[in-house]
Amino acid sequence: MCIDSLQSFGVSATDLKKAKEAGFNTVRSLVMHSKSNLLDVRGFSDAKVDKLLEACKKALSNPSELGGFVTAATFREMRKDVVRITTGSKAVDEVLAGGIQTRSITEIHGEWRCGKTQLCHTLAVSTQLPFEMGGGYAKVAYIDTEGTFRSERILEIAERYGMDGEAVLENIMIARTFTHEQMEDALLAIAGKMAEEPFKLLIVDSVMAHYRVDFTGRGELSGRQQRLGQFMSKLSKLADEFNLAIVCTNQVQSDPGAMAFAGVEPKKPIGGHVLAHASTIRLCVRKGRAEARVLKVMQGPDLKEQDAEFMISNGGVVDIE
Repeated sequence: MCIDSLQSFGVSATDLKKAKEAGFNTVRSLVMHSKSNLLDVRGFSDAKVDKLLEACKKALSNPSELGGFVTAATFREMRKDVVRITTGSKAVDEVLAGGIQTRSITEIHGEWRCGKTQLCHTLAVSTQLPFEMGGGYAKVAYIDTEGTFRSERILEIAERYGMDGEAVLENIMIARTFTHEQMEDALLAIAGKMAEEPFKLLIVDSVMAHYRVDFTGRGELSGRQQRLGQFMSKLSKLADEFNLAIVCTNQVQSDPGAMAFAGVEPKKPIGGHVLAHASTIRLCVRKGRAEARVLKVMQGPDLKEQDAEFMISNGGVVDIE
């Protein structure tokens, strides 16, 4: 429900314009944020925020949209709109119970050259496929923090699926960011687009790149984790508000505290407990034998901990022949 609909409940057009400029584009986006967040909007007082929230309660009839209780049976019906987007590999889709889920944050971590960005490129195309082909029949938003997005790869993957490459490119919105502030602003901007056009996937490649550089030393660790937590909270709200699949790639670091076997240095994802708790599903990708890559399910409320092998081809992620 567009935020403009609150005019019929007594909210002025001026106040709605201020809310939009602050990144609130739907009625649900308002009730998903605390009163203190709304008070940060320039020109909003306690009285205005109370009036705004009261109007939201009148506009939204479903108790779940206001944080109220519903039966588990009703909740199951509500989740029937969850879409599972194919990764391009049947083996990977199988361990993911059909593919990357909407209404969830999926974190994919691993070393360099293990296939994280290639998986993102494949998803950026497969999301535009019809539902019966494992797609989401919608647009894609892509936040590129490391300068690794390539339109040429999108065209190659689109050719694999028999799609119009130029049309596929037009349906992908790209933001190349250089700081964590720019990344957060990009999220604010794309939320406005999502209120107007159908999107089913938001990719952040990679989520920790800017935080790792912009915050250095133990003295800034607490501040970094707080900003990261706020960013992940915004992603979670977007996933639920627009029925989005959120995919975040993540870097790894050496883990001196772990035991090494067979000369392999243990690695762990960065971001600590904040990122771990914010992610609905966590996947680890590593190099296998020859050209093979191995994807392992590390965490997922409805997924088993199991592996699947895939490889990277000209057409993106595919099964091993």
